[in-house]
Amino acid sequence: MAKSFHAQWSSRMTFILAATGSAVGLGNIWRFPYLTGDSGGAAFVLVYLICIALIGVPILVSEWLIGRRGQSNPVNSLSKLARESGRSQGWMVVGISGVLGAFLILSFYSVIGGWSLSYTLSSLTGEFSGQDAATIEGLFGDFLGSPGLLLLWHSIFMALVLGIVAFGVNRGLERAVRVLMPALVVLLVILVIYGIFGGHFGEALAFMFAPDMSAFTGDVILAAMGQAFFTLSLGMGIMIAYGSYLGQDVKLLGAARTVIIFDTAIAILAGLAIFPIVFANGLDPSEGPGLIFVTLPIAFGGMAAGWILGLIFFLLLTFAALTSAISLLEPVVEMLEERTPLSRVPATVVAAFAIWGLGIAALLSFNVWDVPVLFGLNIFNLLDTVTAKILLPLTGLGAVLFVAWQLDRKSVESELGLSGTTATVWNIVARFIAPIGVILVFIFSF
Repeated sequence: MAKSFHAQWSSRMTFILAATGSAVGLGNIWRFPYLTGDSGGAAFVLVYLICIALIGVPILVSEWLIGRRGQSNPVNSLSKLARESGRSQGWMVVGISGVLGAFLILSFYSVIGGWSLSYTLSSLTGEFSGQDAATIEGLFGDFLGSPGLLLLWHSIFMALVLGIVAFGVNRGLERAVRVLMPALVVLLVILVIYGIFGGHFGEALAFMFAPDMSAFTGDVILAAMGQAFFTLSLGMGIMIAYGSYLGQDVKLLGAARTVIIFDTAIAILAGLAIFPIVFANGLDPSEGPGLIFVTLPIAFGGMAAGWILGLIFFLLLTFAALTSAISLLEPVVEMLEERTPLSRVPATVVAAFAIWGLGIAALLSFNVWDVPVLFGLNIFNLLDTVTAKILLPLTGLGAVLFVAWQLDRKSVESELGLSGTTATVWNIVARFIAPIGVILVFIFSF
């Protein structure tokens, strides 16, 4: 049963904060800085920004445009626009794929969010203080091997996400991002200041930004393309859902530029916060998740008052996880709210409970269910692979193809404020360059 009222963002800046919060997740805290340092430094950043412009912007704007025109959840929006344009209702699959992707991703993302919550408490209690590497590695291993502990923290994290989303767009999402995003930036700045005075800041700068053309290969270009795609929360139904709460007064291209600047700045700040600590303690910067949950706690445990830095860092991780998680739950809730008789709170409870249940299967992959279920992957890795390598790129590809080829070209140009040369550039990028880029990422990710 369709609902007649559809919420709207209270301001452009709130929308920017929400979209940036969605884009800034756990991966930004370590993946972008690590890729930058390991893939040619400044050369990688340059290619990344080019890929953002040629792939990220067209898809991001396309998803917002679909949502704003449809004024509904991703499935309804695609259906409505396809009907109005005289196109096949088969385009609904793009919306279905996006919502499914968000549902699957949040199920295992919540597990990692639970890890971050747990490590925040461990830092606060000084559990890592004075511990050697073997002990801290043992703590992490014991944590992953305990289904009860993983379930507890997964449940707490999902309850927080449920509580925020249940309050709706204005009282839930907006209030959360207004607090969490500024807090995240403040925590990052504190860690950067520490790195300047107490870490190897010069070494971190060189690692991230000194061009190393010998490390610059075809694989690096593909890595930059993939990071550009995934960093903006594309292909998950999120940006279509967020776009559905947008009024006509927001200029989509300008908003996309602002979100990309914020997202990239936060990712760079994360590198400048983490790597001075990494190099000061002789750690390996390329360890990925292990860097966060094993090697950095070793560093914090060996510092004077390291528990304070550890607490700040894991609070930062938790805030980043929460801003992404609430955006992942939103399109699922919006679809239930608008396609069933459920109101906001029951829809949120139903969606969160289903995601929480699948998350249990994901967390058991680290212990009692650590067995291959398909393609040699356990449940956790299968969920990650199916979403990252299949659902997300295909959904993003579908969104940009729909806007570029199925909607009236002149109306799209008018809505985006384009004419003449700028309209020509948009059509070339949206119709050809972005789709080809996504297809290349899709093919080579296998």
